[in-house]
Amino acid sequence: MTKLLPQIKSPADLHALSDEQLQGLTQEIRDELVRVMTTRPAHFASNLGVVELCLALHLTYDFSKDRLIWDTGHQVYPHKLVTGRYDQFHTIRTRGGLMGFPHPGESPYDLFMTGHAGCSVSTASGLKAGDDLLGETGRKSVAVIGDGALPSGIVFEALNNIGGMGQDVLVILNDNKMSICPRTGGLANYLDNCRMTGLYQGGKRRVNQVLNAIPVFGSMAQAALEQCRDGLKAFFKDGMLFEEFGFRYFGPVDGHDLPGLRRMLANLKTQKGPLLLHVFTNKGHGVAQAAEDPVTYHTPPVFEEVGPNRHVVSFRKGGAKGYTDAISFALHEEMQNDPKVSVLTAAMCQGNKLEKVREDFPDRFFDVGICESHAVAFAAGMAKAGMKPVVDIYSTFLQRSFDQIFQEVCLQNLPVVFCMDRAGLTGPDGPTHHGVFDVPYMRLFPNMVSMAPGDEADVAPMLHYALNQHSPISIRYPKANLEKVERTDPHTPIELGKAEVISHGEDGCFVAFGTLLSTCVAASKKLKAEGLNVGVINARFVKPLDKETLFKAIETSPVVVTVEEGTTEGGFGSAVLEAANAAGLDTRNVVRCGLPDRFVEHGERTELLAECGLSADKLADLVRARRAAEATA
Repeated sequence: MTKLLPQIKSPADLHALSDEQLQGLTQEIRDELVRVMTTRPAHFASNLGVVELCLALHLTYDFSKDRLIWDTGHQVYPHKLVTGRYDQFHTIRTRGGLMGFPHPGESPYDLFMTGHAGCSVSTASGLKAGDDLLGETGRKSVAVIGDGALPSGIVFEALNNIGGMGQDVLVILNDNKMSICPRTGGLANYLDNCRMTGLYQGGKRRVNQVLNAIPVFGSMAQAALEQCRDGLKAFFKDGMLFEEFGFRYFGPVDGHDLPGLRRMLANLKTQKGPLLLHVFTNKGHGVAQAAEDPVTYHTPPVFEEVGPNRHVVSFRKGGAKGYTDAISFALHEEMQNDPKVSVLTAAMCQGNKLEKVREDFPDRFFDVGICESHAVAFAAGMAKAGMKPVVDIYSTFLQRSFDQIFQEVCLQNLPVVFCMDRAGLTGPDGPTHHGVFDVPYMRLFPNMVSMAPGDEADVAPMLHYALNQHSPISIRYPKANLEKVERTDPHTPIELGKAEVISHGEDGCFVAFGTLLSTCVAASKKLKAEGLNVGVINARFVKPLDKETLFKAIETSPVVVTVEEGTTEGGFGSAVLEAANAAGLDTRNVVRCGLPDRFVEHGERTELLAECGLSADKLADLVRARRAAEATA
């Protein structure tokens, strides 16, 4: 049989397919998702769950004119496959290839590059407002948001505003009972109550039919009937939350019933005002193992072998332990030894490797859902009460709580520890997930101490130090394998604002802030083999800086290279220059190496580091060039 998927060059081609062919196309899309997973890790279960919804949307609307926003965006693979990107799909999540999230540079069907949850409803509303003001009132605006993202505060701000304006916006709630891990909280319980039996739903429909058929005579009768209607709505409570926001609620409907979805969307397309369609889907649908274990199959290891009916026989063996593992282990040790230590995460228990913490200390583990601002303010309250809260959140997601870090934590000078996972380049996840801005925003705040381990040996001592201080402290670490730097002297204890000198050198000095310390050591060894003796300093702290050690290096070294896996704009190197300038030092010998003032695209971390001049070879080249320039001056 001829494959259908390669023939889909745009969503318009879907209209030529019969119902039977469309059903076959859903299978081909899932087969393609499995095939990709045999070559590289990628988002899997979330994409399997939206295949029918994606097709129904593109069959109902013309998104070359209408507007479609996929919240978070990790479930956008089927959308990419039917919007002209099938031929490039094999490149997804590789350097120079397709991004694993929506990307306007790839296609006009991708309106925003989305990788953080919760903003789809706001942007869909803004698109509709802009279109209406520009006379494009016929354009439809649709946001697809998952139940895991729904608790984000910005979602309710948007629902409130849309309801108040009475905008023609359709919000599709893709309810699969999951974030990355199972959803949590009162809203999750509410949505569970909406998963009613067919008898219940049939009863509700019959009551609504009766209510709609009752004639109204006089104002008193109308008021009484409205009270009756409201009472019955409250009894049949699914959707009432959204109706109170001014939305008309439809559903729940089966998100894997393609003909049924098409009929429902065709009906909603003709209606005015704020609409919410509640769609039930199964994360991992179509691959039995992914449906049974959507947590593991959210972004699973590469499939080593795939059997009939997409049955995954085995995974490719995983690599070495990473910094996330080391922090998780150290947290578990601290919680064993200190009953005041608690851990908070924002729907990222699996990503932060906190499953054992959750299992062994359930009363001191808090998953607040995708609500980073709440997590930080919640931690501030715990700290004020006398606990030692650790906020364990990806660097890129902690940006969402900037104001709470300022107002609730630093302004109050409360001992909250921020463990910023994925600080630096996150590889194939790309610019939405690279954690490259935390150094500038953390070092802004009075009372904040900001540090980074240079290698594995720093991790546990640094966390222990942080948990025994009386002020806010942040620790940044990358999505990378653990490394341990050789030291001639014993490991230097962690002291506030004190760096560690790994080696001395009269020909220059590398000053590393973070885990590129091992790269600096490697560059130093390359140069030493050529007769250049370049020292290495493990900075450990960006705030406060070890001015004594750093100023000595600047005053005595012909070249000082600051190295960091973060933006140079306002980063560690900038902090060094600011301090040296304030002290009146000549800083013409200081060179900053970090990430450039642009959004770095996706690719393997080692590829991206080399591209940004942060490999051992590139750092060695830089020192050679500086020394050569000095020799000819």
